Amino acid sequence: MKNNLIQPFVKWVGGKRQLLNEINKYIPKGKFKYYEPFVGGGAVFFSLQQKNAVINDLNSELINVYEVIRDDVDELIKNLSLMKRKNTEEYYYELRAKDRSEEYKTYSKVEKASRFIYLNKTCYNGLYRVNSSGYFNTPFGKYKNPNIVNDTVLRTVHKYLNESKIEICNGDFEEALKGIRKNSFVYFDPPYDPVSDSSNFTGYTASGFNRNEQIRLKNLCDKLNERGVKFLLSNSNTEFIRELYRDYNNKIVGATRAINSKANKRGEVEEVLIRNYALD
Repeated sequence: MKNNLIQPFVKWVGGKRQLLNEINKYIPKGKFKYYEPFVGGGAVFFSLQQKNAVINDLNSELINVYEVIRDDVDELIKNLSLMKRKNTEEYYYELRAKDRSEEYKTYSKVEKASRFIYLNKTCYNGLYRVNSSGYFNTPFGKYKNPNIVNDTVLRTVHKYLNESKIEICNGDFEEALKGIRKNSFVYFDPPYDPVSDSSNFTGYTASGFNRNEQIRLKNLCDKLNERGVKFLLSNSNTEFIRELYRDYNNKIVGATRAINSKANKRGEVEEVLIRNYALD
């Protein structure tokens, strides 16, 4: 029985909550070890609630939050409660600037995780974005009552991460799949190929994710396919992606994107689900 309180604890660009019903149609039946090399907010991971999984993300600040929720959730909630009481625009910008200071190097894992969640809950449109130097740079959101301390969700996720065999990694997507075996299933949700030159969003990490990285990911998918490992991959429905994965099963789906700096640019977009297996 799935627990609906096991859910993402942050809002994430390209998060898959609204596409879960569509994605779940393509999840293989039976028992498998689950891998998600671009876990982000974890919508698919938390929806599946697998007991044996490897999750990974290149964003070290994000992965630190997962680890702190697993290891020290009480202190995290305590810190967030203090931040909630201080929540003002002035406090937001003061805290946002901390990663540019020497003081930030002395922050504990809990302090960094608390800052991350607070900024995510109070920044404009929940947009996690860093500049080329790796500094968080989203403006204040001016919300009346942001849900900064969702202690019920945090404690439920803490319980799940401790009661299941979940390996949490922070590195390159290829490294996350080292040693993978045939009876595994991989869900890839990489930064998307931009649908236009102006829509390119690579702000999850300072390094970005360009078309050379998309090709490297596709080559990894080919290796998995040769070894008989099933994978499902989400990406934008661009000619480049369709051509890159032309030898695999492709399904175009509609998604509503609520995150854009311009309100009139939000709305329905086409994404593609790519898989290397037939449905049961």
